[in-house]
Amino acid sequence: MLTSDFPAGPARQEPPTPAARRARRPVPAQSRGSGPAVTAPLSRLERFNTAGPDAAETALLACCGSRRWAHRLVNHRPYPDVAALLAAADEASYDMAPSDLAEALGGESVSHALPARAPSAALTALRAAQQAYEDRFGHVFVVCLDALRQDELLDHVLAALRTRLAHEVDEERAVTADELRRIARGRLARLVA
Repeated sequence: MLTSDFPAGPARQEPPTPAARRARRPVPAQSRGSGPAVTAPLSRLERFNTAGPDAAETALLACCGSRRWAHRLVNHRPYPDVAALLAAADEASYDMAPSDLAEALGGESVSHALPARAPSAALTALRAAQQAYEDRFGHVFVVCLDALRQDELLDHVLAALRTRLAHEVDEERAVTADELRRIARGRLARLVA
């Protein structure tokens, strides 16, 4: 048997007349003069738009470690919607100088969300490939895994490492910048969505 915290009403109630409906309409709080207006809670985007510059920058640096990228997004607030914020983030990512990219990569770590039951041989191969990548390019390997299923992650990371180890330095810098842009975009979307 289901119970309710609400008292039971009459068994049958007649619909209210139009005059009764008009009389029961809520009056906006501002026109009543009976206290502060009741407002809906702020969305995450609204909280981001109205946060202090330091708090907004801190949140953005968790998405991408480039201070220039974060400053640019903070200084262009408010954003009318999430799509506008993501477009601005993409634009700021495309404009990152090599020093901005290096700063952002410095904040990244090798932390791919790999399956817990991955074969030890595959994990050993992954660690060796990541080390070879860092030795060759001088920074941590980054790859966006947002659109993948859990069972695809390890194969995707290993394949991307093999492919990208063959890149020239300038080619790999461009690929790394795009992967970092995609990662930051995903993090930012989760932050404000």
